[in-house]
Amino acid sequence: MPKVKLDHAFCLTARCIDGRKKTDYWDTHIRGLVLETRSSGGKTFYFRYVDPHGVQRQHKICVYGDLTVDKVRKEAERLRSDITLGGDPSAKKAEVKATPTYSDLAADHLAHAKTYQRSYDTTEMYVRRHILPRWGKVRLSDIHQRDIAVWLSEKQAEGLAPATVEKIRVTFGRSFELALRWDVPGVVKNPVRGIKRPPINNARERFLTVAEAQRLSRAVANSRNTQLKYIVGLLLLTGARVSELLNAEWQHIDAERKAWFIPTSKTGKPRYVPLSQAALDLIEHIPRFTNCPYLLPNPKTRKPFGDIKHSWQHARKAAVLGDLRIHDLRHSAASFMINAGIDLFAVGKVLGHANYASTMRYSHLANDTLMAAVEAGAAKQKVDWAGSA
Repeated sequence: MPKVKLDHAFCLTARCIDGRKKTDYWDTHIRGLVLETRSSGGKTFYFRYVDPHGVQRQHKICVYGDLTVDKVRKEAERLRSDITLGGDPSAKKAEVKATPTYSDLAADHLAHAKTYQRSYDTTEMYVRRHILPRWGKVRLSDIHQRDIAVWLSEKQAEGLAPATVEKIRVTFGRSFELALRWDVPGVVKNPVRGIKRPPINNARERFLTVAEAQRLSRAVANSRNTQLKYIVGLLLLTGARVSELLNAEWQHIDAERKAWFIPTSKTGKPRYVPLSQAALDLIEHIPRFTNCPYLLPNPKTRKPFGDIKHSWQHARKAAVLGDLRIHDLRHSAASFMINAGIDLFAVGKVLGHANYASTMRYSHLANDTLMAAVEAGAAKQKVDWAGSA
């Protein structure tokens, strides 16, 4: 066990003693610093010490040449100070190795989400497309709030909508909330929590006019998707959400009570949608398929459509309504009801809003109806109040 001063000159020429597989050279100034030389010609710096339990440990500093000898000596001094204060470098290293990467946590997160989340496909997409490419290989203990904040800002700078960036933030944060609940090694807090949510204004006013609805009706009637005319028609006549209609079943349609029962809505609660006579007449024309429970299935698979994006895009293009989203049909249904004089509370009940605040986005339409009412009232009075003043 040769003892020497491990300086640059000695380490440069140090060799394994002939006839041995390796030779350890211990530093005379820093207790525990060792240069291991091997018969193969390789050399490595280690720091050896006794841990708090009395067990001799070895901590690798680096392969010779990766750091200057001066930096190796400074690292050895730091390790010596850490041990003097009760630290254990090997334990810390083992703890780091035991800390999973985000990809491990993501797999557990998605497996958990799949057991209960109706929007699982959306969550999986955000994790796969946005979060994993940046954080998948990073250990959970190395993911810090500042880095996440910078990354989210970059996402928005790439052109993603603020609402999309917010969904990514929420999904990422959910991963860490689960990690804390499950006591995942390396996670002591949620680094996403505390990052400010940017102001989001996704309000978009797009309501069909009567003329536009008629053009759309002609376009969907000519669609290659023979179910599209029924889907679009019922969306406008009921104000239902697309997912609710695509998963609707015949057993839940009660023509006698003029009601459609939705077992599970977006709010998580069941609800009834009133069916107008026009809606019932349309439902009467929907073809039924043998041993198929669904109201509007894909005729080929007899299962609910995954989406109707392709046929919808063709139809709106044919109707010259390129800016119309499928969800705008729900808004338009509300618009037609309100312009017919129906109050906001009733419209909210039809749409299945969980709270009145959701319905208030249509309040300006109600104001138009109220304005028409006061104008009609003024006309009936036939009094020139300004002239009589």
